[in-house]
Amino acid sequence: MISFRMVIGLAWAASAGSGAIGQTTASAPARPAQAAPRAAAPQAEPVARAVFIATMDAEFRKIDADKNGNLTGKEIEGFQRAISGLAARQRNVGLFQALDMDKNGQLSPAEFAGLPMNVPQPNAAQVLAQVDGNRDGQATLIEYRVGKLLNFDQMDRDKDGVVSVAEMKAGGLIK
Repeated sequence: MISFRMVIGLAWAASAGSGAIGQTTASAPARPAQAAPRAAAPQAEPVARAVFIATMDAEFRKIDADKNGNLTGKEIEGFQRAISGLAARQRNVGLFQALDMDKNGQLSPAEFAGLPMNVPQPNAAQVLAQVDGNRDGQATLIEYRVGKLLNFDQMDRDKDGVVSVAEMKAGGLIK
């Protein structure tokens, strides 16, 4: 089952373009030939508008580092750095486990050779372009909601207050 946080991240990424919060633009490192196959993608669930708003508000509060009710470019980029760093560390752990052929908890220089790791540069401009309604370089909770709810409402084709799995597929959020 797909988590709602994943849906929000997908919605954010789809609405803000590359470099959005939670989305990486750097190419992933090559996987070793003997790496374990990926698990099947989780199934999506419908999302009610009220749940979307509550989750969106919680994410706003996480991004608002100084808790003043406004998102600045610096706060958005700091949040993007934190998310990108976490994703990079998780990829590193998985890659280490895949590269540790003898499973001794250590990588030899031969195992480690050629391991590229790129972290995307944060970019608040794309996020602010979507949510900064008055173009003052920061976003209030109201501006944030308006920008995000526009995307939700566009996906909610039948206007029932729920973005169904079919609507997510039609909106390009999931396959």
